[in-house]
Amino acid sequence: MEIPITKSSTIGLKPRPKSESELGFGKYFTDHMFLLDYEKGKGWINPRIVPYGPLTLDPSAMVLHYGQEIFEGLKAYRWTDGTIALFRPDKNIERMNRSADRLCMAPTDPEMFLEGMKTLILLDRDWIPSSPGTSLYIRPTMIATEAALGVKPSSRYLFFIILGPVGPYYPEGFSPTRIYVTKSYVRAAKGGVGETKTGGNYAASLYAASKAQELGYTQVLWLDAAEHKYVEEVGTSNIFFQIDDELMTPPLAGTILPGVTRDSVLMLAREWGIKVNEKPITIDEVIKAAEDGRLKEMFATGTAAVISPVGEIGYQERVIPVADGKTGPLAQRLYDEITGIQYGQKKDPYGWVVKIG
Repeated sequence: MEIPITKSSTIGLKPRPKSESELGFGKYFTDHMFLLDYEKGKGWINPRIVPYGPLTLDPSAMVLHYGQEIFEGLKAYRWTDGTIALFRPDKNIERMNRSADRLCMAPTDPEMFLEGMKTLILLDRDWIPSSPGTSLYIRPTMIATEAALGVKPSSRYLFFIILGPVGPYYPEGFSPTRIYVTKSYVRAAKGGVGETKTGGNYAASLYAASKAQELGYTQVLWLDAAEHKYVEEVGTSNIFFQIDDELMTPPLAGTILPGVTRDSVLMLAREWGIKVNEKPITIDEVIKAAEDGRLKEMFATGTAAVISPVGEIGYQERVIPVADGKTGPLAQRLYDEITGIQYGQKKDPYGWVVKIG
């Protein structure tokens, strides 16, 4: 695929932090972006890379009224030898197309998706940080652009990719976080769009998350919508519990996102001979295990933070410590293994890494 490139006139002029330790997450964006249009009857057309900047939308663009919008999140890593690598990008492409199907949107062409992403990353490769724990965050997005009112699938879409250098997602870094359990609000219900990566899911989570943060917690632990007792996700991440010698996580039953890091953790744990169980888990089971000393570890998984240990649970005006508030050995081992593969410091026997330059 030939991708025309219009180079930015502001290369080298956009603001950057004084040091990579000040990157934060989602604050800085590179010089260019990849765009691709879809028209019913024509398919995906007009691939191009242009200077990063505002998008032009008609006020009646259907994304603004009916919420047809999906996105993904993955990263590019700079190895010590200068290699630029992606981690399991095929899984993100597959998941985006599942999201597209659920929201009646046009599926992307996987080869076009990957080629556009690679070309953009290599063009803006100078933005990829090199300090430990840093990376280039990649945000592919699709929005409905047909200018029309009336509830129906759009006939036009815009697919775009933007990039930005990032540091740790949480201020705590890899240190244990504090998690608040809410029974007042829910993230998703069966039959809904909880398993898709669409903006509405995140908008619905903001109120409960803000309330948790007012109480000093990092994120919300969501429970199921029907009975308010089964654990689902934590914030925007999947959740794991090590109770006794068994690693448990809620099953993919349509209400939680099928995380790429979640899948990687399950594969590694099984490879290491750890007993793994994808099963419904009640919050009461978790609290009882913590009180009995059987909850050895609790951690969240996701692209942004990779592995995020949980050191404390806030539940019904109680504070329940997890593993003495310390990072557990399994969370540490998983973090070291996954990031080691991502940064080229460990062997990749699974073929997860895609070198692009």
